[in-house]
Amino acid sequence: MLAVTLTSCATVGISSTPAPATTSVQTVEYYPFLVKGYQNSFPHRSVLILIPNDARDMAGDTAPLNGNPAIGVAIDRDGNVTQRLYSAPLGPIVQKAIARSADEAGLTAFSSIDSAYKAGVKNANAYVLESKITKCWVKKMRGSGQIFRTVADFRIEVSIYKPPFKVPFWSGVTSDTYYDPPVGSFGLGPDDEAGIYDEPGQVLSVALTRTVAQIFQRQDLRNLMLEDDIRVR
Repeated sequence: MLAVTLTSCATVGISSTPAPATTSVQTVEYYPFLVKGYQNSFPHRSVLILIPNDARDMAGDTAPLNGNPAIGVAIDRDGNVTQRLYSAPLGPIVQKAIARSADEAGLTAFSSIDSAYKAGVKNANAYVLESKITKCWVKKMRGSGQIFRTVADFRIEVSIYKPPFKVPFWSGVTSDTYYDPPVGSFGLGPDDEAGIYDEPGQVLSVALTRTVAQIFQRQDLRNLMLEDDIRVR
C-alpha cells in the first residue's frame, strides 16, 4: 500500500502537454552605419524607393497577429514553441532601411507609396528601386542553463530601373544569416558564450541591416551608376 500511494502522489500535477505559446511584437529596424566601407561611394543621384512586397513562403502556424506579420519563434530545449514573434508590417520597415542605406552610400533617396514600378511613366528621379522580401525569420533557442542562442535570416530580391525603361538597369539578390552569439565567439565553449542582444527582434535587425547594405556594397551596381553618371554629364 505504501508503494502504491507514493507512485500515485508522484504523478499528480504532471502533464506532458506544453503550455500555450505567448506572443510578442518585436521592434525590427535598420541600424545606421553598422556596416562600414560603402559610405559616399555612389554618385549623387536620386533614387525612388518603392514599398517592398512581403513575398515570403509562409507555412504552418504563421498567421498575422492583429495585422502584424509573423517573424519568428522562441523554443525550449525540447523544441516546443514557447513564444510567437511578430513585428509591424515589413514593407515600410524595409523601405525605410533601403532609403537610409542608399543615403549612406551617397545617393539621395525618396520614398514612394507604390510597390510596383510603372514603366513608361515619367519620373523626376534618376532611378527607381523595386524589391520583395523572400525571407525574414528569427528563432531563439534555449541551450544549457540560462544560455540562449538566436539565429536570424533575411533575404530580398531587388530590381533597379531607370525611368522610363521597362528592362531593369540592375537586379540582384542579397541575404544574410546572423547568429547571436556568434559561433565560437571569444574563444569560449558553446556553454559559456553569452548573446550580444536581449531581444530576437534586435538580432533580426542586424540581419536586415546587413542584407540591405549588401545592395550598395555590390561593385557591379556601383560601376554601372558611376558610368551612367559620366554619360549624363
